[in-house]
Amino acid sequence: MRRLLLALPFALLPGFVLAAEHDHDHDHAHHDSLGAHEHGAAELDAALVGSTLEVELRSPAMNLVGFEHAPSSEADKRKVADARKQLEQPNGLFGLPTAAAGCTLAESELESPLFGGEGHDHDNEHDEDHESQHSEIHAHYHFNCAAPEALKALDLQGLFKAFPGTQKIQAQLIGPNGQQGVQLTADQPRAAF
Repeated sequence: MRRLLLALPFALLPGFVLAAEHDHDHDHAHHDSLGAHEHGAAELDAALVGSTLEVELRSPAMNLVGFEHAPSSEADKRKVADARKQLEQPNGLFGLPTAAAGCTLAESELESPLFGGEGHDHDNEHDEDHESQHSEIHAHYHFNCAAPEALKALDLQGLFKAFPGTQKIQAQLIGPNGQQGVQLTADQPRAAF
């Protein structure tokens, strides 16, 4: 089951390259790589194969918690804990028709330097090294769906509401009707499979 998730970025690479080239030509941003770190922008990959739905969200921490440094104050730690709690409940974030499709979360994994703050002393040793790096949050989800034919789309309205710092999401979806790439916003949060 993890093989599908790991293979997904490679399967979607041509779509991301085209999207990245289009965005680069369109707004003349100075991004040299596919995974350019842009505040307000996130990436989402979703694959519906048989009764399995895999979803991967990659976002700068700024979009989800409002900062990228290691949480030091109680307020920062609360923001990280709140974001993590919301990410641990993906059904609402992705607008899954739980009753109709019968999708249940089988496995999830959240990764970020912000989540593993204990035992990491970044303050003194590595400040200069980390100035050019940006904290990101990656969320991986594996769902088993009893009636996958009822899963027609992802609706990210809940994600945009929960994380208002996220302005656009470049989504790549693979489903029974093939592969498509679409840019989602709070005004247009829905992508069909």
